[in-house]
Amino acid sequence: MANTYTQIYLHIVFAVQNRTSLIQPEWKEELYKYITGIIQNNRHKLIAINGVSNHLHIAIGYKPNQLISDLLQDIKANSSKWINEKRFVKVKFNWQAGYGAFSFSHSQIDSVVKYIMNQEQHHKRKTFREEYVEMLKKYNVQFDEKYILMDVI
Repeated sequence: MANTYTQIYLHIVFAVQNRTSLIQPEWKEELYKYITGIIQNNRHKLIAINGVSNHLHIAIGYKPNQLISDLLQDIKANSSKWINEKRFVKVKFNWQAGYGAFSFSHSQIDSVVKYIMNQEQHHKRKTFREEYVEMLKKYNVQFDEKYILMDVI
């Protein structure tokens, strides 16, 4: 639409179904490239993507040309189909239902990118569940504990 200008940044977090550690170092970069393509094909700008074996973090410059839920449905459906077609795992790969999407300002880009790129170090000290609950509290998101899944060990 003419004369419409936006600056929206999102930090998106989602996990492998049951938080199972299925994302392997041998193919995670290929996965990140595939997801980058999905994001760009939907006219959003990838700022950073990284994760560990059981979840991903993505920072994007978001264009309000589609619902956030539709973007995540596209990312999760197509990337899980791609992972299964490539036979990267011996079981059927699925992403967990739901996600976290948190807005941040332009002045926070560097700190969000640093946070995302340091996931391996970060998770030596904290589980995904601890991290996710901390994020929900930090962003003042109301949540029900019964919907925050326990980590699979």
